[in-house]
Amino acid sequence: DETFARDFDRQTFVEVTYPEADAMTACVKGQQDLVDLIDWNSVEVLNQNAQRTYVNAVKKGYRDDSALFLESDCDEQILLKIPFTQFIKVHSLILQHGERDYAPSSLKLFVNRPNVGFDEAESEPGTQQLQLDEADVLEGKPIALKYVLFQKVQSLTVFIESNFEDEDVTRLQRLQVFGTPVTTTNISKEAWEKACKT
Repeated sequence: DETFARDFDRQTFVEVTYPEADAMTACVKGQQDLVDLIDWNSVEVLNQNAQRTYVNAVKKGYRDDSALFLESDCDEQILLKIPFTQFIKVHSLILQHGERDYAPSSLKLFVNRPNVGFDEAESEPGTQQLQLDEADVLEGKPIALKYVLFQKVQSLTVFIESNFEDEDVTRLQRLQVFGTPVTTTNISKEAWEKACKT
């Protein structure tokens, strides 16, 4: 077993465990894999190979098989729109692919912009831009986000701009989103007024 640990922001300790190379499981301490909160019926991906779709990289079981991956179609860019069934806070991502040349090298993230297209994704700065570290992608290490910018996320759009060797297609074996659900409390008008008076 090999354990990778990094203190991303001096407050959050991140730990990833690799029990086996062929059956990697990843967990980020204090956060949860948000795969069960994805609204699968509304996921949209632009420029994906019809034979190698997002299911390979995002869904449980598929993403654990290194022989399966998402692949772009006409060029190296991919626009992946992931809606969730409730508001979430996004803490970190894992983007993994074992073939360096085809692995994603740069991307932009957009929060609550489900209708963004390629033109907007290319010209706008997005919520956060990331230049990925080669080792993080090859080994599937978590990438910490600017947490304050991802506090009330209903949809996350991932725009993969390029790969490490400017190959014609980009490939991604695993995409995991880590964070927590946003908990909300329903309170009646009467209870709210009473609380305000105390």
